[in-house]
Amino acid sequence: MSDGVSAAVMDGEAANTGTMRAAVVTGPGQMAVRQVGLPEPGPGQVRVRLEGCGVCASNLTPWEGPEWMQFPTEPGGLGHEGWGVVDAVGDGVQGLAVGDRVAALSYHAYAEYDIADADAVVRLPDSLKGQPFPGEPLGCAMNIFRRSGIEAGQTVAIIGIGFLGAILTRLCTDAGARVIAISRRPFSLDVARRMGAAEVIPMEDHNAIIAQVKDLTGGVFCDRVIEAVGKQWPLDLAAELTRERGRLIVAGYHQDGPRQVNMWLWNWRGIDVINAHERDPKTYIDGIRQAVEAVASGRLDPSSLYTHSYSLDRLDEALNATRDRPDGFLKALVTP
Repeated sequence: MSDGVSAAVMDGEAANTGTMRAAVVTGPGQMAVRQVGLPEPGPGQVRVRLEGCGVCASNLTPWEGPEWMQFPTEPGGLGHEGWGVVDAVGDGVQGLAVGDRVAALSYHAYAEYDIADADAVVRLPDSLKGQPFPGEPLGCAMNIFRRSGIEAGQTVAIIGIGFLGAILTRLCTDAGARVIAISRRPFSLDVARRMGAAEVIPMEDHNAIIAQVKDLTGGVFCDRVIEAVGKQWPLDLAAELTRERGRLIVAGYHQDGPRQVNMWLWNWRGIDVINAHERDPKTYIDGIRQAVEAVASGRLDPSSLYTHSYSLDRLDEALNATRDRPDGFLKALVTP
């Protein structure tokens, strides 16, 4: 055990052997599980014995192997939606103890253990015992909702009903907004209905969608439009559905190339455009805390959205399912 680490360490096979299993992406669309050294927390850090990690769509571009990607990845790399139990505490950590169940904002969570800064960890209440809790995407949804400025009586279009879009549908509906859900898959539209959407529209024909939303809104379009796909067409569509002086919220992850925008339309309608991707770790943690409160209180129940579970050595299948989105798929979780 390294200097500065408390003697309080939970018993476990990995802790006893000094090694753990971790996934490594070895090349485009290729991965392996390797036995690597067990990481030790430094000052101000904790080690988390992971119960699971969500699979994020942001993993897909590195998984494809673009030119800038370097292989192999670090052990556990790409995984950033982990939760589990604190099993070792570094020097100077206060407010966290061995045995605390937590959600962590860490970055090597496709593994049995990961290290997180103590201020990037949120304790989970006993009422969530046994429940999966991928804190980062849940916190992301809370932060996007906050930045969207949703109010009762507004009409909100949500383009793309995956895990994020489904949660935002529930949050907007609970806030008293009327949600129009637009998505490609019939399964996703069914989910949107269950999460409270007032209307659903298949994402098939660009002009037909515009005409239908125009009709549903009496010709004025939507007070808020949340784009949650991350592709050019949905971004174009989002602008068309935003009313004059409305707000377009970019929640999709646009990382596969440059985008063009219809500045004529943006300018003419005087719309506000919000890029809702956070980069401030403190804001991320605030969102996770809000998500913990929402789920613990029963205001938000994401359990039905965790549709697929994979063991660590099937991470490749989890990533491919996240990419291909087979019928019935919303969110994959990976367990050690």
